[in-house]
Amino acid sequence: MKKQTKKWRKVALTVIFFFVSVALQVAGLNYFLIPNNIFSVGLNGISQLMSLSAHQFFGLNIQTGVFFLLFNIPIGIVGFKMVGGKFTILSFVNAVVVSLLLIFLPTQPFTTQPLLASLFGGLLVGSSVGLALRYGFSTGGFDIIALIIQKRTGKSIGAFSNVANGIIVLIAGFFIGWQNAMYTLIGIYATGQVIDTLYTGYQKVTALIVTSKGEEVIDVLHRDLIRGITILPSSGAYTKRESTTLMMVLSRFELFEMQEAVHSVDPKAFINLLSTVSVSGEFWDADRQLQMKKSMGPKAVTIDAQLEAEQQLEDQLAQLQLEQDNSDK
Repeated sequence: MKKQTKKWRKVALTVIFFFVSVALQVAGLNYFLIPNNIFSVGLNGISQLMSLSAHQFFGLNIQTGVFFLLFNIPIGIVGFKMVGGKFTILSFVNAVVVSLLLIFLPTQPFTTQPLLASLFGGLLVGSSVGLALRYGFSTGGFDIIALIIQKRTGKSIGAFSNVANGIIVLIAGFFIGWQNAMYTLIGIYATGQVIDTLYTGYQKVTALIVTSKGEEVIDVLHRDLIRGITILPSSGAYTKRESTTLMMVLSRFELFEMQEAVHSVDPKAFINLLSTVSVSGEFWDADRQLQMKKSMGPKAVTIDAQLEAEQQLEDQLAQLQLEQDNSDK
């Protein structure tokens, strides 16, 4: 029953923040960036450039949303094949809804001050992207391309986005003047800062969990999270009661799931979070965790089962590497 409730809660949060993400992106573009000729990040910025080019060179009044939709169709198809179904479908639907709203809603500037427009537009678009990534989808466009590159090459999403956004700024300088290009740069910086704040899956924290139900908490953590746990015997200085302190390193993106799992077993558990500067050793990413969960199966919640699944996964990876080496020869 608890598992079903948790599933529906996650679905409800995803739906809510899907529409919040759409609203934030449309507001940032239609009411701040587009009417002030300040370009956004990624495919939004490219769509704005195409719309401006069509108007200046061909006298065609084609809205930004039309180009945004046209660009996302092939990207969505490629992403579906190379990244995965759920993520790409949600991202594509997000892009379609945003495109339609950009087309049919009026472009009305909330301010004509370019500095304010770039800052607030960047903050709104960044909030949209950050919330989308946090709840398992994206705003389409470069987000999908960046994830494809990361999966295929291991290169940083941030590095790819920075290069793409730098090109947008340069082109914007030639199209609308270097002053507006600098305002575009301010907006891009604001967008990046908000994304880093809301979606920090790459940042790591150390959780210290003090609980009187050590074994039960360990079982639920092993079921919901594929992370190593160090057990530290402890006792309260005031109460003198015996307890267990669990130490684990995880990404900030996993914090909500960890806290929900711990408090479902021990509502009185004390959780202390510490910033982790760096980790030396193997820290599994989301793809590796997913492989582990598939290897473990739905009933594998014990430590022995996790170790067995880990060994099976290592054997499979070694076999794949051997086959790859043979094919290269």
